[in-house]
Amino acid sequence: MSDEISKAQVAQPEEDTIFGKIVRKEIPTDIIYEDDQCVAFRDIAAQAPVHILVVPKRRIVRLATAEESDAALLGHLMIAAKKIAVQMGLSDGYRVVVNDGPQGGQSVYHIHLHLLGGRQLGWPPG
Repeated sequence: MSDEISKAQVAQPEEDTIFGKIVRKEIPTDIIYEDDQCVAFRDIAAQAPVHILVVPKRRIVRLATAEESDAALLGHLMIAAKKIAVQMGLSDGYRVVVNDGPQGGQSVYHIHLHLLGGRQLGWPPG
């Protein structure tokens, strides 16, 4: 079992997360994209040459608990991922992933997209 999956097995929704602290600029990181609704930065445990996390500024704990009122924000994250892919030169393609819950490998309970690219990605993914 990978380290990240091991973390996901014991992770719990918390009042605050490392991503909340990054969004509030309490933890410094190299933000490569930011707008009024999200921030994006490199994953410290990269799984591809390009591995960017796209995090909404308004916390949604997990996809399974998202509501209809979150639809615009979730769509915005996808458009932001596309813009970042262009910025990163991923013209040959990329993958966008959302991990949800323990079996889905979610280790931080603040929804986020993984933007992966820069090499041929395999299938199936897990």
